[in-house]
Amino acid sequence: MSTVATSRPVTPTGTTPHRRTALDWRIRFGVLSLIWGFSFLLIKVGTAGYAPFQVTLGRLVFGTAVLAVAMAVKRERLPRGARTWGHLAVAAFFLNALPFSLFAYSELTIPSTLAGICNATSPLWGMALSLVALSEDRPTRLRVAGLGIGFLGVLTVLGAWQGFHGLDATGTAMALLASLSYPIGWIYVRRTLAGSSHSHLSMTGAQLLLATVQLAFVTPLFTTLPSHFPVVPLLAIAALGALGTGLAVLLQYGLVAEVGPTTAQMVTYFIPVIANAAGVAVLGESLTWSTPVGAAIVLAGAALTQARARR
Repeated sequence: MSTVATSRPVTPTGTTPHRRTALDWRIRFGVLSLIWGFSFLLIKVGTAGYAPFQVTLGRLVFGTAVLAVAMAVKRERLPRGARTWGHLAVAAFFLNALPFSLFAYSELTIPSTLAGICNATSPLWGMALSLVALSEDRPTRLRVAGLGIGFLGVLTVLGAWQGFHGLDATGTAMALLASLSYPIGWIYVRRTLAGSSHSHLSMTGAQLLLATVQLAFVTPLFTTLPSHFPVVPLLAIAALGALGTGLAVLLQYGLVAEVGPTTAQMVTYFIPVIANAAGVAVLGESLTWSTPVGAAIVLAGAALTQARARR
């Protein structure tokens, strides 16, 4: 649920060579926005029938299966080298296992609309962290202003002037920590795996596989095997994994290859809009004026944090 330069992506390295595809990139961009926007609704439906760790494990299993099929079709092999796999294990934790689990737990107590907005704060976290961790990212007045505006947007969404009345603090904190996990993972990837000779598909497939293994160890420790398997939540988990993780990754790095990361990352600004519309229309979640207004302020701040100084 993130984009190439900001949040939720799972592709660890740069771009692939430009390749024309039959489907126009704008259509694929719109499809990716819809998939990730509806992911928060699917998480909510999935957690209605299964424990959060089970939702995350199922999501990763289905997502990894999609990439395994793609790798088989393209005759790609998994990367080699213990050091590469070690770095991918850390990336899998921060970019997949941890944020996916945190979002699943958060939606036990907060609406999917709020989770979608929290996801949009990833560019803000990323900008703040990159100023400390990446020496090449120099602060500018515009980007610092974007950070401040984004913070005001978060306070607006949370209703700070009302003392955060009616807000589940734990669930909201989990969603915000999930969005923070993405830029932490990306900074780690940028420092350790940038410039790898392995293909994107190979690296991403290995990363999702490792995240699946991590959840396979954790899930039995905190959950019990369900006594029954509700069909609708199970279908939601399958769609979340196959579409929201597997297919979304393939669309994502295809867009990066064709139009570049700057354009591809703009999908971030559509995700909360779609998540809010889906939550209200399908799940009947309530929507106060502060939610869309605050979301707009957050997105404006996030856009400013991505601005680059003119040379």
